[in-house]
Amino acid sequence: MRCTPQRYAVMAFLMEQNRHPTAVEIFEAVNRMDPRSSRATTYNNLRDLVQAGLVREVAVEGRAARFDAKGLLHHHFICDRCGNVEDIDWYDVPRPATRSLGKRIVRDCELIFRGLCTRCAPKHGSVKSRKRVNTG
Repeated sequence: MRCTPQRYAVMAFLMEQNRHPTAVEIFEAVNRMDPRSSRATTYNNLRDLVQAGLVREVAVEGRAARFDAKGLLHHHFICDRCGNVEDIDWYDVPRPATRSLGKRIVRDCELIFRGLCTRCAPKHGSVKSRKRVNTG
């Protein structure tokens, strides 16, 4: 893969991020640095970087995909309310039994945790307002 100025700009922007920007956010940031970069070029560069394994695309149900160039293995937590994507430290996931896979070949396994992030959880309700389970 050639290192074009536009591809370099996309990768450099992603490497500086502690968050997981969308393609639109990446395009807008890259375009501020180099207005010659088109939306199509930015999207094509993202696709190429994902295919090359240099960038991970994080699918968020019902929302725009987000992109991540963090080199270390990690999982993700996606907030149901605000859509924020956060990194979760990596831990090994047990591989499924061979017989349950059939003829499938596992390439990779990524866990995505879903729920409410620390900013949205307090807004969801206090402990008192949550349903209690009757144990007696």
